[in-house]
Amino acid sequence: MLRIAVPNKGSLSGPAAEMLHEAGYRQRRESKELRTVDPANEVEFFYLRPRDIAIYVASGQLDIGITGRDLLIDSGADAEEILPLGFARSTFHYATKPGTIGGLADLTGKTIATSYEGIVAAHLADNGIDASVVHLDGAVETAIQLGVAQVIADVVETGTSLRNAGLDVVGEPIMKSEAVVILPRARAHSPGGTPTTGADGEEPKVRQFLRRLQGVLVARTYVMMDYDCRVEQLEKAVALTPGLESPTVSPLHNEGWVAVRAMVPSKEAQRIMDDLYDIGARAILTTAIHACRL
Repeated sequence: MLRIAVPNKGSLSGPAAEMLHEAGYRQRRESKELRTVDPANEVEFFYLRPRDIAIYVASGQLDIGITGRDLLIDSGADAEEILPLGFARSTFHYATKPGTIGGLADLTGKTIATSYEGIVAAHLADNGIDASVVHLDGAVETAIQLGVAQVIADVVETGTSLRNAGLDVVGEPIMKSEAVVILPRARAHSPGGTPTTGADGEEPKVRQFLRRLQGVLVARTYVMMDYDCRVEQLEKAVALTPGLESPTVSPLHNEGWVAVRAMVPSKEAQRIMDDLYDIGARAILTTAIHACRL
């Protein structure tokens, strides 16, 4: 069976389980379950602490995992990101008291508190900055107030927590993170992350797993649009709804009219419907896509 690591809690857990369910995989029924088997798909899921998943996958004991890009990089594990999943997005920044640091170069000689020591140490090294890094678990905003550090490095979403602590963001983001699928580095090509074909037959299962998740991502991004239009307006209509390869066009019983079907980006669906109506299209409908293969 394919052995897959899934986050057991936190912001990654719920969306990961939902995506796997949409992809047709059986998921655990209770949050206390640490393992579940999906015999129909020949997959075994292990629910692990998100911060540990990259280590387990890199060891080769598990074939594939879902974790955060930040946690993968911070772990330093010998694993590779192969598919971004579009949820649990976050941005990492340095922050400190207003007016004390003007830019990245001013971090030299400072002490930086963070829960992500690996990410920060690598970023400082990449920029040639000599600074000390102190590892703290949990909230790090109070580290400056208590004199443990002059600067913190942490996830910044709305910035409310920083403002409440009297801190301002410094410089550009350290990195941007989201949920990702990872493989052991030895079993993935670089760059690109295309799984290799192995004699043990596991890699085809990995490719199937990735295709299913990619299908979910596409289904969440697109809707199916159907409408009727006059033949003389077809070229204008098709320009608005080109689809992925090309739209499906079928003649209607009423001469001079055709029915058109195409996938369109869901974020643009309302605007496209307005534009189609303006050129004379009618009976314009959109329907959700639950699964697909491209």
